[in-house]
Amino acid sequence: MEKKASFKELINGDKPVLVDFYATWCGPCKAMGPVLKELTEEVGEKAHIIKVDIDKNRAAAENFGIMGVPTFMIFKDGKMQWRQSGMLPKSALVNVIDQYA
Repeated sequence: MEKKASFKELINGDKPVLVDFYATWCGPCKAMGPVLKELTEEVGEKAHIIKVDIDKNRAAAENFGIMGVPTFMIFKDGKMQWRQSGMLPKSALVNVIDQYA
């Protein structure tokens, strides 16, 4: 059985990590759910895609200065490479992942 990597281990890797900071009460966040599911299938092993609930992970939300949800970030080699808030089409997310893959 494979050990699940911690958030810190993932973002310090050489594979891009798309982080979706979201909230369960957020309508746009809910609308992004199916988009992220499709995105995960499309990018496969090229990138990790993880969701972080800001209400359950307040320290992470504060640490990254999350003011609105959804907020998307790309991390690679331990550094934030890209950040954008609001709903995004799958094609835009694919392009950003391709840029850092």
